[in-house]
Amino acid sequence: MPDEGGGGRRVPRTELDRLRAQDDFPEAFQQRVRIVGTTEGADVMDIPVGRFTRLARLGVVAPVRFYLNRYRAVVWLYLAEELEQFAADERNTPLLHARRTPEGMRGLLAEGVDLRPRNWRARHREFLLRTADGPWESAGALAAFLDPAQIAELVRDPYERSYLNRFRPAPPNQGTPGTPTAQLTEKIMTADDPDEISRLRADLARAMEDARTLRPAPRPAGEQRPTAPLPLSPPSPEEAASRQTTRGLMGWLRRRSA
Repeated sequence: MPDEGGGGRRVPRTELDRLRAQDDFPEAFQQRVRIVGTTEGADVMDIPVGRFTRLARLGVVAPVRFYLNRYRAVVWLYLAEELEQFAADERNTPLLHARRTPEGMRGLLAEGVDLRPRNWRARHREFLLRTADGPWESAGALAAFLDPAQIAELVRDPYERSYLNRFRPAPPNQGTPGTPTAQLTEKIMTADDPDEISRLRADLARAMEDARTLRPAPRPAGEQRPTAPLPLSPPSPEEAASRQTTRGLMGWLRRRSA
């Protein structure tokens, strides 16, 4: 819930009491929120580290957090409970214990597919949207994953754009602005797949419509609100081809899992 005094967020006392009243507290609660890295995650699923990394790159398992180590390498973290549930499902046995990775997956890995950043962005975006307290907060949560040029193209009014930036969350673990660590974190936070960008743009456009209607952005007295923004331009042939490739990958993974 919002912390009206300090601008952060707090947990209601009733929620803490609810958690404490559950059976096997705190062990069960600690297990639900336990996160593991690649090596420990492979142990949880009883598979080699290399196979775990390949499955994560293909989006079969999704990270919930990340941080940069002292060498500025990205360390992805996963919910142990999710990994245990995935490994316990007999339908996933071929993916985990087959002698070789399926040919289709090998081809995707050879092409350099890595869905870990995109999957993390999807999870973090859902978290930000769940904690948003109003239309501008929701719009800011979506804008957090688009680069400034995309936002400027969508939100033409400078007063609206300035107001939107007030609600745009900063990347987690950003560090000092302008440093290599901060730049790498911002790169991970920013959508780079054409299909992902297109969906974010459409969602942000709808969120901005709601925000304008329910709570217009403040502007100087006498300043008139501009007309409705221009419609979104259709995707380029390159963007359309990339979206088709991404849809094919995700559909192939879902069929394989089934």
